[in-house]
Amino acid sequence: MKTNNLRQNTFALIAALIWGTAFVAQSMAAETVSAFAFNAARSYVGGLVLIPVWLLFAKSRKNNPEAANWKKKDLLIGGICCGSALFIAAYLQQKGLETTTAGKAGFITALYIIIVPIFGLFLKKKAPKSVWLGVMLAVVGLYFLCINETVTIAAGDLYIVGCAFCFAGHILTIDHFAPKVDIIAMSCIQFFVTAVLSTVGALLWESQSWVGLEQALFPILYVGVFSSGVAYTLQIFAQRGSNPTVISLLLSMESVFAVLAGAIILGDSLSGREYFGCLLVLLAVVLSQLPEKKEQIVK
Repeated sequence: MKTNNLRQNTFALIAALIWGTAFVAQSMAAETVSAFAFNAARSYVGGLVLIPVWLLFAKSRKNNPEAANWKKKDLLIGGICCGSALFIAAYLQQKGLETTTAGKAGFITALYIIIVPIFGLFLKKKAPKSVWLGVMLAVVGLYFLCINETVTIAAGDLYIVGCAFCFAGHILTIDHFAPKVDIIAMSCIQFFVTAVLSTVGALLWESQSWVGLEQALFPILYVGVFSSGVAYTLQIFAQRGSNPTVISLLLSMESVFAVLAGAIILGDSLSGREYFGCLLVLLAVVLSQLPEKKEQIVK
């Protein structure tokens, strides 16, 4: 049992490492590739990578009693809804990375962990007190992280804040459809939906050269293969039979890895004020994932 827990925790940390370093790859690509074009390319790669993963789990699906109740209609609708939400979130994130650092983007994006339970209130899902404390810490942390001494906020930071809200919506959409469908197949569909929508956006509003795409080939492949295909699969293995609170905390480490990767690979540097904001955001993320203490009944 302990060995299984160690293996699953390791899978979660590796996924967080991949997602954190993916911010660096995205930041590098933003220098030569426009947002729609980059997301189209990475999503096509991500969808193609998940096809063999889906085939690999074909046997386990046959042995799953819930599979008999899965409907193709739900799979198609779920894939389109999730893909549409991911399309907006990914665009805002990539657009923000054009003018903000990978580290700041990683921490601000991690706020979706707090936003999800807040959105849950509209679905009549009560949020524990730790989440509200996390929200207050996150707001203060965002102030130090995004707003400088002259009380201005960069446009890129606003895009990333918007992307955090969209990723929260994306997670809730997955949560709604996941019990009804083959989640790997739905993920594969969502990537292709994102790819098609991004392609349309690129054709309508961007003028992208093939030279720019060639220069960003490594970031595109890294994000498409590892961030979408490998990390997603590792997350599935990590969450299977594990404590969701522990796994969520480990996955939230992507924000820390984003800052470290940005500093080591890109030479990004944050001010003391911004590091303090990062610390508050990290504390907020951790608090939001702590289980609520149940009141003891005195006999």
